[in-house]
Amino acid sequence: METDTSTPTQPAPPTAAVADAALRLGVEARLAPVALRPLAPCAPLSGRARPVTHLGSVDVLLETIDDAAPGDILVIDNGGRLDEACVGDLMVLEAERAGLAAMVVWGLHRDTAQLREIGLPVFSLGMCPYGPRRVPPAGRRMNSAFLDGVAVTEGDHVVADDDGVLIVASDRVDEVIELAREIQRVETAQAERMRAGFTLRDQLEFSSYRKRQAADPELTLRRHLQERGGAIEV
Repeated sequence: METDTSTPTQPAPPTAAVADAALRLGVEARLAPVALRPLAPCAPLSGRARPVTHLGSVDVLLETIDDAAPGDILVIDNGGRLDEACVGDLMVLEAERAGLAAMVVWGLHRDTAQLREIGLPVFSLGMCPYGPRRVPPAGRRMNSAFLDGVAVTEGDHVVADDDGVLIVASDRVDEVIELAREIQRVETAQAERMRAGFTLRDQLEFSSYRKRQAADPELTLRRHLQERGGAIEV
């Protein structure tokens, strides 16, 4: 039997670190509406966006899942409707069986208890017992989505966790995630030192900063941290 020598995939960094990294790099990280909430507590995750506009029927969702690759994230635009759920247990289970990493729904879901059992991370505006009751209009699948005006295309990457959902262009996401992991590493080390009794003010040499600021009123804490290589955004 052959030994698997492949490098394990690193876990995604938190969205907070991704947001800080994007800010430092000058890369746009589009914030999805904060009304989107995870159905259950969710560890950080990331994946290529597979957007689709819901047309009132499951066919376009199934087509998108059929074309997706394991690790992709299904992004469904149902116009933010609050009078119907556009996904339920069968569609979420289908996505989970296909290896998708998560589902982001600009709309509502149903079958909440079953979705918790399935375990696929689902972000939505909430739940509703009714499914679509409208006549689906004719038309081909639209491979795009808008999350209340935030555009998502197949050229995008999704990063999400309990803090929210960010959209980053795929051609910049690797550098953003790399820096985000470094920020997370530094801040985790800082937190560990605080628990060991070394305060954040000590770590940041805050008393030194205040003395420098007294002599140079233009000095900001942000510049002080940048000069010291600090990871905290202020």
